[in-house]
Amino acid sequence: MARIAVIGVGYVGLVTASCFADLGHEVAGIDIDEERIAKLRQKVAPIYEPGLESLIGRNLDAGRLRFTTDYVEGLSGAQFAFIAVGTPSGLAGEADMSACEAAARGIAQAIRGPIIVVNKSTMPIGSGDRLEGLIREALPRPLDVRVVSNPEFLREGTAVSDFFAPDRIVLGSLDTKAAEAVADLHRPLNAPVLLTDMRTAEMVKYASNAFIATRISFINEIAAICEQLGADVKQVADGMGLDPRIGGRNYLNAGLGYGGSCFPKDVRALEYMASVHGCHPQLLRAVMEINRDVRRSAVQKLRDALGSLNGRLVGVLGLAFKPNTDDVREAAAIELIHLLQHEGAMIRAYDPVAIKTATPHLPNVEFVQTPYEVAAGADALVLVTEWNEFRELDMARIHLGMRTPVLLDGRNIYDPHRMVELGFTYLGMGRVVPEPLTTATAS
Repeated sequence: MARIAVIGVGYVGLVTASCFADLGHEVAGIDIDEERIAKLRQKVAPIYEPGLESLIGRNLDAGRLRFTTDYVEGLSGAQFAFIAVGTPSGLAGEADMSACEAAARGIAQAIRGPIIVVNKSTMPIGSGDRLEGLIREALPRPLDVRVVSNPEFLREGTAVSDFFAPDRIVLGSLDTKAAEAVADLHRPLNAPVLLTDMRTAEMVKYASNAFIATRISFINEIAAICEQLGADVKQVADGMGLDPRIGGRNYLNAGLGYGGSCFPKDVRALEYMASVHGCHPQLLRAVMEINRDVRRSAVQKLRDALGSLNGRLVGVLGLAFKPNTDDVREAAAIELIHLLQHEGAMIRAYDPVAIKTATPHLPNVEFVQTPYEVAAGADALVLVTEWNEFRELDMARIHLGMRTPVLLDGRNIYDPHRMVELGFTYLGMGRVVPEPLTTATAS
């Protein structure tokens, strides 16, 4: 078994460290956030991710996992150092590499022997070469340091299962032995391994996320057209997904757009890289524009249904950017609430796990403990995050509690016919909405 250090125990780093420990390796998680490390030592996960906290506790108890703020302690005897720190968007959309560079310098100053540095963070193309040079320059004395790019493809909400059952392992390095050593760490996972050069591996990550974001924006564009032409986007997507050339139904769900820590920043970063290197990434720009506009379109639907949003009480179901996570980074709910408040609306909101993480981003929002409290006296209700809890609501009770039964189904989880039968003014995303029954049509 190997000795592994993981620098950065945020979302990717914490899952990576815990799962490698569960495979039997000796793993040290390193982070400069003292409060986070203290919580982890007490077996408290700083993020919500199904199965992660029990994984941390089990491996802490077994002595395979430990956490520290000290690079020297964490890297002592390590054969591998995974860099898993954040690369947030800069002012022009570029990836901010300051945390990666700090991690590289910390590795260089702390190591005492040969090591393979594995870039897990999503880094701009060419970053692996850059960090390798930075590490070598910062070494107090010459040591054998080799760098491998290993982009991550974990999905929030299913990250633990994604680690143990990956679609593929991508490794980029011109040092075949180093890449094969990292491949050996993943051998128990029985996943296809793609060995390539560092820049190609880095591009695989960006291209993958940009393509998925493109699928989401494409179906949202189709949904807008469906609304004008009287077609139902859910059935359109079903028909598309049966075509093997399209590759299935995944990420063809119309709604309020993509969010989270990856798709928005990675599309921006790829657009930035392309534009400053003489390309003209019109498609990437359109993807971002459609994602922005779908939230504005939702506000317009509510405005049209209510006449005005000023002074209206709007209930919001779901704050996390997707189900099974408490992550609100680039979440549709955050932007949508901001837009509604700008129009004078009052907001009441509920989420099963994300209220605590959302609160600092949402001033003047009333947070409640149940969906039924959200609906009580509301002029409109907006479903933003498709938590399973919301699929099972007593919608007749929801309708009864509302002042004006306007329902904007931002993820198309409800049956329009059923909602209209219950008396809602139903607003879907590219759905065919039936006319309510009248006495004449009923007879």
